Amino acid sequence: MSLTIETILITGGAGFIGSNLTEYFLNKGYKVRVLDNFATGHRYNINPFLANPNFTLIEGDIRNLADCRNAVRSANYVLHQAALGSVPRSINDPITSNDVNVSGFLNMLVAVRDAQIKRFVYAASSSTYGDSEALPKVEDKIGKPLSPYAITKYVNELYADIFAKTYGLECIGLRYFNVFGRRQDPKGAYAAVIPKFVMQLMAHESPVINGDGEHSRDFTYIDNVIQMNERAMTTSNKEAVNTVYNTAVGDRTTLNQLASYLKKYLSVYDPEIETIKIKHGTNRAGDIPHSLASIKKAQQLLDYQPSHKIGPGLEEAVKWYWENLK
Repeated sequence: MSLTIETILITGGAGFIGSNLTEYFLNKGYKVRVLDNFATGHRYNINPFLANPNFTLIEGDIRNLADCRNAVRSANYVLHQAALGSVPRSINDPITSNDVNVSGFLNMLVAVRDAQIKRFVYAASSSTYGDSEALPKVEDKIGKPLSPYAITKYVNELYADIFAKTYGLECIGLRYFNVFGRRQDPKGAYAAVIPKFVMQLMAHESPVINGDGEHSRDFTYIDNVIQMNERAMTTSNKEAVNTVYNTAVGDRTTLNQLASYLKKYLSVYDPEIETIKIKHGTNRAGDIPHSLASIKKAQQLLDYQPSHKIGPGLEEAVKWYWENLK
């Protein structure tokens, strides 16, 4: 008698986080199905998996309920990563951010409910803390949102909570804090700060920091995020379900410190990078000054232990960028 291989649906699986999750769970022996419309994800992120018999790609859009229903069919778990990220993007185009992040999320919940999926783990966001100045950020104390993006991610949490209470779904939200690492896209107007700075420094250009550089973030390496998704998906602790968790390291780094780290690690490959000057610009609308997560809840209920602090994570990320994008 052969054991049945469990199937994971990863929405947004051609994106940065989604493709890393796809690779990890394929290597763990799961069947992985990816739903993506390639609005922000890339085919080259999933090309290495196409020949794997346990991998399936479904081209579709979470804004289409029929696509969601098709994608969840016979799956055991859903890791929902599909979203339009970026605070500035949501400020420039709040309607599309809402369509994808709220209407698309609701479609996925309905499809998951009707298909009786075991568990729905979804990407939440540290932006939900809004104007709360308390540090570190603790899951049950949030402020008012500071951007349309933050509103959409908070609404996700509210919907997940209602679906858990009303329909008996098992939902876990992971509030990601400034995730970085291999495959994070350095191109485009809304590129995250780390890959953007790395590419500029490799090209001997001066990165521009918004403000005086003393804003701080709890930068979180991709391997920590993978661990949290796996623990959320597989936990048998009933107390750990139908709640949200900070997905972070529990440490903060200023943007000035970040730039220094990047110059240090990149200068191993190109010593001239150490001499590049950093420029400063104006503060960015919708940004919070400081972000630092408490990870006690995840440690206690999911046995989460971050594998990478900021230094080792940046060192690995820089190596990947140098080897793949130089």
